[in-house]
Formats: sequence, structure tokens, C-alpha cells
Amino acid sequence: MLHTVDIVLPLDVSEDLETRRKAVAKIVSVAPEQVQGMRLRKHSIDARQRQVKVQLRLEVAVDEELPEEPTPEWSAPALGDDAKGVLIIGAGPAGLFAALKCLEMGVKPIVLERGKDASARRFDLAPILREGRVIEDSNYCFGEGGAGTFSDGKLYTRAKKRGPVAEVYRILVAHGAPDKILTDAHPHIGSNLLPNVVKAMRKSIIDHGGEVHFQAKVNDLLIENESLKGVTTVDGREFLADSTILATGHSARDIYRLLARKNVLMEHKPFAIGFRIEHPQPFIDRQQYHMEEGQPRHDLLPAARYRLATKIDDRGVHSFCMCPGGWVVPAATEDDQVVVNGMSLSRRDSPFANSGMVTTIEPEDVAHLVPEHGILAGIVFQEMIERSAKVAGGNEKLGQVAPAQRVADYLSGKISSDLPETSYFPGLNSAPLHELLAKSITSRMREGLRLFNRQIRHYSSSEALLLGFETRTSSPLRVPRDAETLQHPEITGLFPCGEGAGYAGGIVSAALDGLKCAEAAVLLRK
Repeated sequence: MLHTVDIVLPLDVSEDLETRRKAVAKIVSVAPEQVQGMRLRKHSIDARQRQVKVQLRLEVAVDEELPEEPTPEWSAPALGDDAKGVLIIGAGPAGLFAALKCLEMGVKPIVLERGKDASARRFDLAPILREGRVIEDSNYCFGEGGAGTFSDGKLYTRAKKRGPVAEVYRILVAHGAPDKILTDAHPHIGSNLLPNVVKAMRKSIIDHGGEVHFQAKVNDLLIENESLKGVTTVDGREFLADSTILATGHSARDIYRLLARKNVLMEHKPFAIGFRIEHPQPFIDRQQYHMEEGQPRHDLLPAARYRLATKIDDRGVHSFCMCPGGWVVPAATEDDQVVVNGMSLSRRDSPFANSGMVTTIEPEDVAHLVPEHGILAGIVFQEMIERSAKVAGGNEKLGQVAPAQRVADYLSGKISSDLPETSYFPGLNSAPLHELLAKSITSRMREGLRLFNRQIRHYSSSEALLLGFETRTSSPLRVPRDAETLQHPEITGLFPCGEGAGYAGGIVSAALDGLKCAEAAVLLRK
């Protein structure tokens, strides 16, 4: 007989199979020797109390062997000679998963990606790190796999109601992701592994009859009689299709401006801006795992993470995209900007921990701060902050030096006389971050940091570092769509999708949206 059993074990014995066997035997009321097999289904760390424990969900076989579990695989039927095509703009998670779903449904995906493939893209990160020179269509934001490829690969999501999260994980494992993402409570692939996963997904798309075009930057939409017929690219090519999935990501600001020029309806939506906050990882470990000064982290414990959130003046202040054992990286898409983001490798073994520390910006806030820019006000607001960071970082012509300040100095309103060590490779310049954002934003951020300092002792001390600015948390715009057909309400054949369209907030939710939009686009074709 098969059972699903949840058990909680002390950390030190959590990996011992006999201890697990006795624990599950007690729960299902059998002798330990009757437990013939156990398979891990979920693993999480419970560090709320001083004694750290491990929560396990196990599939248990009593008086019989566990049936063999098939390795996750992905497949699609062969395309017929008359297979119709769906156009997909963007090869981030939304676009790649949409392409795979199209193939599963017997329709040919034609993927246009403005950036380069993951291998070539890796080389284009060197100029921004070493010279501060941004290659505008190939960087931490643009290229195969989207922003997540080289900025962490976190898969944890609370979007459980948006679709089959487990299916997304299985597809990733089928393309080379570690199978532990199927069981970890906070799954993570890492920027060292994810590029090979997205390359394998591209191979599946091409091997099954789809097309993937790199350096194919869209510069126009072919709209006739309120229907999208296709697009053109900067190199003069024209791609036609009855269905186009727009999955360009939240940093493709030229696409928003193109939509505005074409009078395609868009809507303001809330977004968030703030900083990257960085601590020594051993500090976070001590606080989260209740360790003594100098005590090493247990071998079975991952680099500790945290999540902080509050509401101040009816606006959220919260941590975002926390990267334990990670690095702060430059995420600008143009040379006159400085933007910071975070990433971790699969081992999460950097001596630093970083997180976004941001506050919500509502549409009425932006309308008040930059009222003359209409639907593009949120984008203009982001750009203003990014350019101010460039100036505060030293305004080097080809530099990505970031403005920074110790958290204690930010709270007291003084420039830091020196700065702690950092993972941010391009370097830091001490700057008055407390003067560079609107007073209402600074007030909320200060109050939030003081509150978080009570939740995690010394969180906002002088050893903590703020780097400016984190502006690309999400899109300030939504491209609306019909709730049933997922088409734009005014332009038939246009399927807004993923983070850039305002319907996702990470790799998994973007992938889920890609699957959903592909099904809708294929139904239109049929």
C-alpha cells in the first residue's frame, strides 16, 4: 500500500534513512520493517525555533516495493507539412514555454529574440562587468532565456493558482535542470546551470520543427483593420502570422514606446523601486539559524534566506528576489543608466547575501511626480532614477560604478565615510542615497528598514550596505487582454504575455503565462 506521509526531524538525523523509516512507520501504524520504500516529495527547512528541523513529505510503500518513477521527459508530435505558425516575440521563460506548448499542440512556433543565444550572450557580460560598457541588446536583461538566465534562476513562486507549477518544473528537469527542484520548497537552478537548460529548450524547439531567430529585434507592428498581421525587424525582415504572442519582458522599453506610437491600448499598474541591500552571508546565517558568532553553518543547511514585508502609508515596503550566497550585478540596458540586480550560482557559496529592498509605486504616485508623460510616465520615472544613479556613481562615460551607502548612514542622513566589502564587481561610490529619491519614498524606506531591524537584529546596522538602484522589479505598464481569449481587447491576433505585459513576476509565473497564452493563440489558429 502507498501512503503520503509528512514528518519533521531534527536536522542532524534528517538524512538518516532508518530514522525516517521509524518515523513514517509510527505514523502509518506499521512495523519499520514493513516500510519497503520511501521517495522524497518535498523538503524544507524549519528554522523558526532555536533547534532547526527539517520537514519532509515522503511517498511510502508498505509491504510492497515503490513503483519505479519515470524520468521527466518532454516530447511533441511531428509537425505536418501544412503546420501553421504562431509568432512569439521574446525568448524568455514566457516565450520558450509558449513555443514548447505550441509544438505539443501541433503548431509551429517562430521565436524572435532581440538578443543573442546564451553562449554568445555570456561573453557580452564581460564588457559591462569589466569596462562598464553596456551592449544594449545583449546583457543581463536581454538574450536567450531572458533576465533570469544570468540573474539567479530562482523558481520559488506563490502563483499556485495560475496553472500547473509542477509541469513547469518537470519540463525544466527534462531539459537538464537538477531534479531537486521537484522536491525543494524553494527551488533554485542557479546562473551557472540555467544557460544550458535554456539552450536545451531551444534545441527541443528547433528539433521539433520550430524556429528561433536571434538578433531579430522587432521595430514595427503590422496592424490592419485592428488586427495584428505580423511584425518587422530592424534588419528589414517581415514575419507574418495570425497569432502573435508578445513576451518581451519588463525591460523592453522600446516595445512600450512602439505600442504607444501605434495607439495600442496600455494601462498603468503598480511597480516597485528601491535598492539592493547586501550583508555578509554569515551574518544572515547567524540570525536565521540562531547561531553563535563564529559558529560555522551546518553542512546540511543551505545559505540562509529571509523575507521581510510591511505596509507604510498604504504602500508596501518589502524584500524582493533575495539571493543567499549571491552577487549584486549590473542590470542596465543602456550606457547612461546604472541598475542593480542580484544573482546566485547553484552552490550559493558567495560570502555575501543580497536582496532587493523596495517600496510600491502606485500609478497616482508617478502621475504626481512626472505628470507630463502620459502612459509612459512609469518608464520615464524609472529612467530618471537610473540616470541619477549613473551620475551619483561618478558619471563615468563607460562606467557602471554604483552609488552606495551604509544602511546606518542612510537612516541618519549622512554620507558614508567608507564602504564595506561588496560583491558588486564594477565598484562603488559613496553617495547620499537618502537625497536621491522622492522624500515620500525615502521616508517609507527608512521606516521599513527600522522595522526590519527589530525583526532581524542588526539588519540595518553599519555593516549592511545599500546599492542604488533596483528599478526593474516589474513593469510599470500592463498591456490589457480579454480574460477569456487572452487577446488584446482592441487588436485581434495580439496576445500580451508574461512579465513585460504585466501578467507575471518571475520565471515560473512567466512560464505558466506562456503555456496559457500559447493554448489561446493555437485555438485562434484552429
